[in-house]
Amino acid sequence: MQTVSTLLTGEWKKRYNAISHLNIRSSIYDMTNKCNLRCKGCFFFSSDEHKLQEETSLGKWEEFVEKEKERGVNLAILIGGEPTLFLDRIEAFYKRIPTYCATNGLIKVPRDRFPDMMVGISLWGDENEEQVLRGKNTFGTSLKNYKGDPYTYYLYTITPRQVGTGTIERIINKISDAGLKVHLQLFSNDEDVEGFVWTPGILDRVRDEMDDMLERYPNTVISSKYYHKIITSGKMLDRTWGWMECPSVTEPMDTRNPQPKRLIRFIRWGADLKTTHRCCTSATRECSTCKDGAAHMSWVMVNKRAHMRSPEDFQHWVEVYEMFAKLYRFIPW
Repeated sequence: MQTVSTLLTGEWKKRYNAISHLNIRSSIYDMTNKCNLRCKGCFFFSSDEHKLQEETSLGKWEEFVEKEKERGVNLAILIGGEPTLFLDRIEAFYKRIPTYCATNGLIKVPRDRFPDMMVGISLWGDENEEQVLRGKNTFGTSLKNYKGDPYTYYLYTITPRQVGTGTIERIINKISDAGLKVHLQLFSNDEDVEGFVWTPGILDRVRDEMDDMLERYPNTVISSKYYHKIITSGKMLDRTWGWMECPSVTEPMDTRNPQPKRLIRFIRWGADLKTTHRCCTSATRECSTCKDGAAHMSWVMVNKRAHMRSPEDFQHWVEVYEMFAKLYRFIPW
């Protein structure tokens, strides 16, 4: 039987030790049904999840967060709508649980109020594609708002139309010049926007570009080649991505049989603080074509034992786990 000691030595053993004590228990929270954008391809609106009657009492939010803390959650991932429209609700989490806020970057998180909260800024394509998909070039505004912020990075959602055009490197250059980090993920076209469809050939080429960007910008790009391989191919070891493999299914709603390896106690909550959603995206998304980056990272992370079959496979597991830990501020960049 393979063990950590037989699989890892030297620097790899040190990297493993830096993450081995982490016991991440995350859940996702819709902070509001409102947004200052209406993006084409947004699962939140395309699945009608914005139609819930959201809770408006700050006291109810604070009581809810206390219960989540008691449930064992040690990473609150705040999404929307747009969370920064309700800073008091963000603060209800921030004061009680390690908190991460996903935002479009149009509203600057006040650092005097949230000095070390990790912020992930969504970026869809480039400036032109943001106009097409989001109706506004949010990139220009977010760069000004967060330039040089040590607790901010871009969730750069690459689209099929960017591949092979030089755009990806241009965008990463801008992010690097602003003193920020970037994590790479792929566009999931939840509303079938014309011209934004992935094909096997384009996925192969974008993987090559992602690998190249990681090599060229190692101090800016927070990623791993193994993650790139998985998210572009939908394959991990000898397994295929889909509903029966996804680890990010809301625990009380998970009736799969047999039960796959999954995130312990994971729930995605609606903004009414009562409704739970199927998974980290939406019940209307086709699982086999889902490109959600965090879900694919989690797929690797929960399958530690499966990767302990060779030193190379286990090193891949370590890379992905430490990437996730960096992105959510459990370990430093």
